Amino acid sequence: MSDFKLGQIVFSKSGRDKGEAFIVTQISGEFLYLANGSLRKLEKPKKKKIKHVQKTNFIDIDIGIKLLEKSYLLDSDIRKSIKNFKEVGSIV
Repeated sequence: MSDFKLGQIVFSKSGRDKGEAFIVTQISGEFLYLANGSLRKLEKPKKKKIKHVQKTNFIDIDIGIKLLEKSYLLDSDIRKSIKNFKEVGSIV
């Protein structure tokens, strides 16, 4: 159905958060739950329709595994992953 993965970095295509980078924290039907660690924390992720996000090919495996296993994950881990992605770009 959806080819999005937990821990994948996506960009918002619409809304007041347009152009912002987020990490997929949950997938539910046609909706993604997104967090960026600053405005949108893990405790209160943004619910967004799949058609309103631009996916990237970058998936943070460590964060994806932690989300899948429901193990300890901090907002700072999310921020660090997004920061690393922006510094490296889409080369990874």
